[in-house]
Amino acid sequence: MELLASPLGIAIAGLLGLLVGSFLNVVIHRLPQMMERQWAAECAEFTGQPAPEHPPLNLMHPRSRCHSCGVGIAWHQNVPVVSYLLLRGRCHACGVSIGLRYPLVELLTGALFAWVFAAHGVAWATLAWFGFVAAVIALAFIDWDTTLLPDDITLPLVWAGLIVAAWGWSGVALPDALWGAVGGYLSLWAVYWGFKLLTGKEGMGHGDFKLFAALGAWFGWQALVPMILMASVIGAVVGLGMKFTSGLREGGYIPFGPFLALAGLSALVFSPQALLQWVGL
Repeated sequence: MELLASPLGIAIAGLLGLLVGSFLNVVIHRLPQMMERQWAAECAEFTGQPAPEHPPLNLMHPRSRCHSCGVGIAWHQNVPVVSYLLLRGRCHACGVSIGLRYPLVELLTGALFAWVFAAHGVAWATLAWFGFVAAVIALAFIDWDTTLLPDDITLPLVWAGLIVAAWGWSGVALPDALWGAVGGYLSLWAVYWGFKLLTGKEGMGHGDFKLFAALGAWFGWQALVPMILMASVIGAVVGLGMKFTSGLREGGYIPFGPFLALAGLSALVFSPQALLQWVGL
C-alpha cells in the first residue's frame, strides 16, 4: 500500500494516538472512581441504606479540571503534549504541578499507534491493534494506581482477541488464540491457588488471570511462556529496586498487571521469540 511507507500516514496515526492517549488519561483517572461509586451503590442497596450522593461522573462529563483548585481546563489547554509544554507542566490557575505521566501516556500511545500503522498500513488489523494498545495501556496504569484490573476492559479484550483471530486480523490461528486464552487464565489461576494453599495469602488478583488470558488470545498459546517470563523478571527487578529504596506500598505489594501489560506491548513490537532471548532462554 502506498500509505504503508508514507511518513504522512505514520504521522497521522501518531497524532491519532496522541488524542487517544489524552482520552486514556481520563479513563485511567475516572474509571476506578466510577467503579467505587457503583460498588457503594450496590452495597447500599444490599443493606437497605440510602445510596451515597455524588456529582455526576462518567468518561465524558464533567469537563476536565485541575485536581487541586477545580478550575476547568479549556480546550486549548488540553492539546496533547503541546499544552503541557506551553503551561510548563503547571495549572494555569493555581500553578500546581501537573503530573509528567499525562504527556508520557499520550506519547506512548502515539508512538505505538505510529508503529502499528507502519507495520500494518491501512487494514482492519491496524484498527484491531490500535484497540489492543489503548486497552493495555489503560489497564497498566489503572492497576499501578489502584491494583484494579477492571472487567469492563479485560473481558472485552479477551473476546476481541478471539474475534480478531477468527477474522484473521491478528495473524494468530483461532485454535492457538483459544488455547492461549485458556492457558493464560488457568496458569495464573493455578499459581494463585498454589500460593494461597501454601501461605494462606493471596499473591495476585483475579484480574491478572483475565489480562493474561487476553494476551494469550491476542498472541496465541506459544507466546505465554515468553510473556510471563518477561513480566516476572522485570517485576522482580522493579520490586527489589522499590524495596531497597523504601518505595513499596503498605503491605509490601506491587501490582503484577503493569508488567504483564509491558510484556504484551513488547510482544507486539518485537515478537514473543525476541522476549525469550531477552530473558536468556
